[in-house]
Amino acid sequence: CAQALTERRHPADKVRLLASKRSHGKQLEYAGQMLTVKEATPESFDGVDVALISASSEVSLALAPEAVKRGVLVIDDGSAYRMEPSVPLIVPEVNGEDVEWQSGIISIPNCTTTPLVMALAALRQRAKISSVTVSTYQSVTGTGAAARAELLAQSRDMLNGQELSPPTQYPHRIAFNLLPQVDDFVDDDYTKEELKMLNESRKILGDPGLRLAATCVRVPVEISHCESVSVEFDRPMSVDVAREALAEFPGIMLMDRPGESVYPMPSNSADEDEVMVGRVRRDLAHENGIILWLAADNLRKGAALNALQIMDECVKRDCVRPRVAAAV
Repeated sequence: CAQALTERRHPADKVRLLASKRSHGKQLEYAGQMLTVKEATPESFDGVDVALISASSEVSLALAPEAVKRGVLVIDDGSAYRMEPSVPLIVPEVNGEDVEWQSGIISIPNCTTTPLVMALAALRQRAKISSVTVSTYQSVTGTGAAARAELLAQSRDMLNGQELSPPTQYPHRIAFNLLPQVDDFVDDDYTKEELKMLNESRKILGDPGLRLAATCVRVPVEISHCESVSVEFDRPMSVDVAREALAEFPGIMLMDRPGESVYPMPSNSADEDEVMVGRVRRDLAHENGIILWLAADNLRKGAALNALQIMDECVKRDCVRPRVAAAV
């Protein structure tokens, strides 16, 4: 998030870096200057205009209300407030106008939901969506830095013929493997991640009856989540119309030249802001279906970039003037 703030040239003297007590005193470079991380307390938000919180639900639930009491607009990247009816869940390209009914807290969707709803929002401009089936291929940074380190360590050990240490981040090794489990299993043997995609998509798109089934898979990739998406419509839609709708939608880059092996991948979507979409084709299993493939950097559009775009949307709609920003 600090990197994304830097790219937007937010002045260093107007940024506060907050974290747990364990990180208090640590220094991080920001816009050519060294900033000191402070322990996040309720008083840390005095004089702050916008708080960007990317922490555990426990931290968000403890600090966000305290920030709001001090007149701060909170943009929360965790799951604590996503399904709260009084909290808007925002992807600016899809439902940016919803920032206008916030009462102090705005939530950011899961990093797999964001690119999906952008593609669905583009397509439903041409025809009503009847159902969606999606499979995700999620990078390890969706879990965090420790998972990335574990992937690299396991990969080195396997390539060197060394014995692997027991995995700590996942139930099985992730190196040279695929795990058809992201988060814990809950209702009907779906995982929490899969149900997040269903419920968050319904809320963002304003379609509580949306039929959506997801299968979420963790893959041995450092950055970028990919998704295979099958969309069924209430009437026929040609591939050309689908491509046109996707290409015209803000924040989407159509990368769809299969004859030249041009399509989205983790290697060409990492460190990019756009949601990349390709492999658009007719769904042979459904009469009125389209299949597509997408890739998006889960650390940028899936998280930090979306938070800052929400802040931009709030400024545009005169909801806030971000003079001092706190990143937690």
